[in-house]
Amino acid sequence: MPELNNRKPLDLRRRGIYLLPNLFTTAALFAGFYAIVQAMNGKFEFAAVAIFVAIVLDGLDGRVARLTHTQSEFGAEYDSLSDMVSFGVAPALVTYEWALKGLGKWGWFAAFIYCAGTALRLARFNTNIEIIDKNNFQGLPSPAAAALVASFVWVMLDNHFAGHELRWYACALTTLAGITMVSNLKYFSFKAINMRKSVPFIVIFLFALFFIFVSVDPPSILFLMALCYFLSGYVMWLGQFRGKRNSTPQ
Repeated sequence: MPELNNRKPLDLRRRGIYLLPNLFTTAALFAGFYAIVQAMNGKFEFAAVAIFVAIVLDGLDGRVARLTHTQSEFGAEYDSLSDMVSFGVAPALVTYEWALKGLGKWGWFAAFIYCAGTALRLARFNTNIEIIDKNNFQGLPSPAAAALVASFVWVMLDNHFAGHELRWYACALTTLAGITMVSNLKYFSFKAINMRKSVPFIVIFLFALFFIFVSVDPPSILFLMALCYFLSGYVMWLGQFRGKRNSTPQ
């Protein structure tokens, strides 16, 4: 009995959960769940905004964990499950309810491709985390895919387009985003940016200008940013392909 009593505090300490980073993860999970609920209620603009809130919170939880040295296996697993809901299930259901439902089997098939692509993307990332290139992602990151799909819905709603008018465009975009997540295309990871390093004053000023720029027309600007990032992987692939062809002896 004394031995068991001595082990309890140690076991509890080992199973302890860091509060701060997991609060951000929980908030991101809630935002994803909220997006699903709003889509079911037909409030697609609120759903799209909620997905972007989840993207911001997801970007914060990992950085907070690293800055406070509170990384844990639990946090990593919890973050992946949250990502699956917020960036996999939520965007797929939002797009399905908004535009893909009218396509019948093709609609839910496209939504499932996106959802499955997210799951496979996250599983591959978790299993290869020790060997992947720190400067580049392999395949389109799930938050970027969610941003692309959510901003497409948002910008079209903002321009008064109905979902059934764009159902085939939404189907193509959703399917392509899902396939790109499991591709071998390289995407810049932004992990090389050191938040703890001092920067010139002009950098802070440029950040302020960036937020002003986005606030002018959030749906359009965010969609263009997400689309440019999505296309950047294909541009890099084409550049590498042409470089290999030019280097090959004729």
